[in-house]
Amino acid sequence: MDLKDAGFDTKLIHAGEIDDQFGSATVPIYQTSTFRFKSAQHGADCFSGASDGYIYTRIANPTIHALEQNIVALENGYGGIATGSGMGAITTIYMALLNGGDHIISTDAVYGPARGVLEQDFGRFHVEASFVNTADVEEIIKAIRSNTKVLYIETPANPTMEITDIAACAKIAKEHNLVLVVDNTFCTPYLQKPLDLGADVVLHSVTKFINGHADIVGGIIITKEAVLYKRIRHCMVYMGCNMDPHQAYLVLRGVKTLSLRVDRNQENAVKVADFLENHPKVAWIKYPGLKSHPQYELAKRQMTGAGSMISFGLTGGFEAGKKLMDNVHLAVLAVSLGGVETLIQHPASMTHASVSKENKKQAGITDDLVRFSVGIENAEDIISDLRQALEKV
Repeated sequence: MDLKDAGFDTKLIHAGEIDDQFGSATVPIYQTSTFRFKSAQHGADCFSGASDGYIYTRIANPTIHALEQNIVALENGYGGIATGSGMGAITTIYMALLNGGDHIISTDAVYGPARGVLEQDFGRFHVEASFVNTADVEEIIKAIRSNTKVLYIETPANPTMEITDIAACAKIAKEHNLVLVVDNTFCTPYLQKPLDLGADVVLHSVTKFINGHADIVGGIIITKEAVLYKRIRHCMVYMGCNMDPHQAYLVLRGVKTLSLRVDRNQENAVKVADFLENHPKVAWIKYPGLKSHPQYELAKRQMTGAGSMISFGLTGGFEAGKKLMDNVHLAVLAVSLGGVETLIQHPASMTHASVSKENKKQAGITDDLVRFSVGIENAEDIISDLRQALEKV
């Protein structure tokens, strides 16, 4: 069956399947560092590109390739590059697309280490970075310089839940000859397809929703065209931040239930968000599924669902939030997100601790912000847990 025109759930299950000599119903784990050549000529052909055979797992591996092809199909892309972590994907993109003296524009509320590596490491090699509220396209336009090469956006932003208009960014990128990169981790291709909206590159921390079981760390990059694919893969291979075959196997297993999990995640999130919005101790809440969200209409237009990430603050500020986090029982106090379990954390002191206080304030990452990743437990139990914890605040 040609999967090109197949439905999303069919692609989840079958895209990337490979034939092995024993007829395995699932993609086998090719847990090997190197591959046997049929002859000296075959080896030479593999290295020259005349043959597409496998050489060495850092370069390519059948299990990893199967995962790459699966996510490519889901994102409607050209090629995929799986990495050992989400930060491996981000750093590979930076390394491949930026030279000394270049400039990058990024979402100001971007994941902390994604900002930190630009400021603390790439800055040493004279790469300049501007962090702006990309939800305001005028801020993007004002930040463009003659040496700007990349527009890097995260939407919804982590952890402020600001929504950036991908199509508008694609128009700006095209006009100014920029590469538009979108971190699609929060939405996954089930809820949002950046390449269809004009992006050049999309990335995921597959640690999160795509795998969905909090048992691996990994990343993946998907490009729209061949030129960028070859450029980024070449960089990844030389940097050596490839994914491990066993990681790839677990992600392939996890992704099969992506739509089922995300549907349940966001079904619960709608109920949790409604509860929080109407609780007297909650000062504010940001969730794309609420009409009170400033980009509610954009979210409806750009995403097929509101997702399951919620940010909120309590009337008592950080101390109240700390008390809440110390008193939940069902929700797990831990970083990361997108799993089957509900997670709660404090970005300002945890995931975004590396960002300066001034930059956090500019990006809207306030001390009272609590990030809540809604899991697939019974919604009534998640709400009950929040209710009893809020009573102690």
